[in-house]
Amino acid sequence: MRRFSADYLRRTREGMWADSRDALVPLELDDRERILDVGCGTGELSRVLAAESPGKVIGCDADPGLLEVAREHVPVVAGDATRLPFPDDAVDLVVCQALLINLPDPVAAVSEFARVSSDLVAAIEPDNAAVAIDSSVASEARLARRARRAYLEGIETDVSLGADASETFEAADLEVLETRRYDHTRTIEPPYDDPALAAARRKATGSGLADDRETMLAGDLSPAGYDDLRSEWRAMGRDVVEQMRDGEYCRRETVPFYVTVGRA
Repeated sequence: MRRFSADYLRRTREGMWADSRDALVPLELDDRERILDVGCGTGELSRVLAAESPGKVIGCDADPGLLEVAREHVPVVAGDATRLPFPDDAVDLVVCQALLINLPDPVAAVSEFARVSSDLVAAIEPDNAAVAIDSSVASEARLARRARRAYLEGIETDVSLGADASETFEAADLEVLETRRYDHTRTIEPPYDDPALAAARRKATGSGLADDRETMLAGDLSPAGYDDLRSEWRAMGRDVVEQMRDGEYCRRETVPFYVTVGRA
């Protein structure tokens, strides 16, 4: 399973569900008594669930460092998604967010969720192949698509699973009750905060692509193709930094998430 830092999770999930929680309606949170958030990370979704439900919310993750952050908001338990430390029917809702896309066997995880839940299982998963970027730097959207395509070709898990999560549920012998789409949009515009400035510097130095080099080369991208992409990426990053200096840089990224709800 892929691992993520607490800072990465905060940055990528910041503001999610802040404007609308309509896509969570099928979870029937008003009627829940015990909810298990699997792969809770730093507890961003756990906090939303606790705010929307009168029931008890428990966070579960395999990373003890992330659990230390999540435990500030909800009770937490260390555990693997495919071997949950709970008896059968221990809760009435098991939910995960951006977890199945990082697992080598998502069907096994959903089957385990169904064992632990007496009622509903829900997965909130993105389709990372359908991310849309609108930027004031003309080359950024094109290069982002190119980099994403190379990354998706090299990664071993299905990071675009969100749109087809119902197939995973059905393979785990769950009845799919409903799927709703939720678009998570992150915007960078003046005044720029520290994370936005740091992201611009990483573009200008190419360090972000360097982190993903091994994955990109595991797909169809050649070393020469990677070097060419990184050179163009750094030039784009310098344009981003220049526009930021002038207070003109704006970027909008939309990640489609799909909330799939099922019952065993």
